Amino acid sequence: PPSLLSWPSFSFNLSWSGALQRWLPVLADRGKTSRSLKDAPKKSTIDVKVLPRSSKDAIVGEKDGIYKIKLTAPAIEGKGNKALLKLLARKLGIPKRELRIISGERSRIKSIQIDRFTLEQVKKLLLD
Repeated sequence: PPSLLSWPSFSFNLSWSGALQRWLPVLADRGKTSRSLKDAPKKSTIDVKVLPRSSKDAIVGEKDGIYKIKLTAPAIEGKGNKALLKLLARKLGIPKRELRIISGERSRIKSIQIDRFTLEQVKKLLLD
């Protein structure tokens, strides 16, 4: 059997310069996108006005680019936001993870980002 002294020894280069050279370009590009959200294909942003504590969940209509949406849920502890995303996901036929409230979480007027659809497709699906 070989003795421990005859086994090959291994050395590791633990310098930071190699790691920095590999990761610096990755970290520099982090958070940057080649296009803005408005130009990205199959993504759209809509504005909605939410009317909480209504008698039913419904999309009432659209005026000046703002969709009016009635919700039975109250605007307390995020229940209204959850109900809004659930209603929109159901009407658009997509999972809730493809919808994001990008502004107005605590306001009745909100901006919602929708993945997978253009503005024209969203309008057609929501108003039909």
